[in-house]
Parts: sequence; C-alpha cells; structure tokens
Amino acid sequence: MSFEEYVTEQGHSLLRLAYVLTGDAHRAEDLTQTALTDAYRQWRKVAAARQPDAYVRRILVNAHLNWHRRRSSTERPTDLAGWEPAGTADPADGVADRDQLRQVLATLAPRARTALVLRYYADLDDAGIAEAMGVTVSAVRATTSRALATLRASGVAAALKETS
Repeated sequence: MSFEEYVTEQGHSLLRLAYVLTGDAHRAEDLTQTALTDAYRQWRKVAAARQPDAYVRRILVNAHLNWHRRRSSTERPTDLAGWEPAGTADPADGVADRDQLRQVLATLAPRARTALVLRYYADLDDAGIAEAMGVTVSAVRATTSRALATLRASGVAAALKETS
C-alpha cells in the first residue's frame, strides 16, 4: 500500500481521532498533519509493520502528548462556540451532553484524556492503549481509573459510555 492510498483510506479516521484527543478542530488538523508527516518520513517502516494503523495511531498519540510536554504552543482559539467539524453537527438533545463531556475531558490531564479516548472512542483494550501510549498495562488501568473517577465526580461518566 502506498502512502497516498493509506491517507485516502485512513486520513479521515485519523482526523476524527485527533479531534477527540484535542477537542479542537484546528489543532486536530495540525496534529493529523504532523502525524502523517512523520509517517511519511518513516513510510518503509510503517508499510512493513504488522499493523500499519496501530503504528500511525501511535505516532499521532505521541505527537499529541509531546505537544503538551513541550508547551511551546501558546496559541489559544478564539470563541468558536457552537462550531462543529463538517458532518458532525447534530441538532438532537445529545448535543448538550456531548458538549459537557468535551468540557470535562478538556480539564483532564493529557495522558488521562488520551487513555479514555483510546478506550472509548478508538475501542482499544488495555494492551492496545499501553502500546499506543508507550506505557505499561497497569499504568493504563491506573490512569483510566483515576480519569473515570474524575468524570464520575462531575456527573458525566454515563455520557462517556453512551457516546462510545
């Protein structure tokens, strides 16, 4: 599979994952572009991997976590209230619940948010999350447990399971 074919097939799903990780459409586009740039540089390794999707997802997650570690970007988006990426606008009653969930997820530490997104959005098991984040399975369980406790305290843990 060529890089172009991979991007055609998987680019949109990577963008959606990046959006859930960052909570911001513009940062998601930047994150996806960064991950795909890194994947392109290492395309021989990616194409030869047993699971190229997992390899690129790991690149995306690492790039996301590195952005928070560096804190080099001090850009903050202007008020984009009510803005949703193309194709995700939903006038149903669940919009308010999802918005509350996004706000609470944004308050979590980047590693905790990443663990929950990979668990409930990307539907990975503990081993898959550990591999994607480069940590142990027990660290994933501990991080997920603390993050869910925070969500329960805010009253949105049930909404997380409904959106997955």
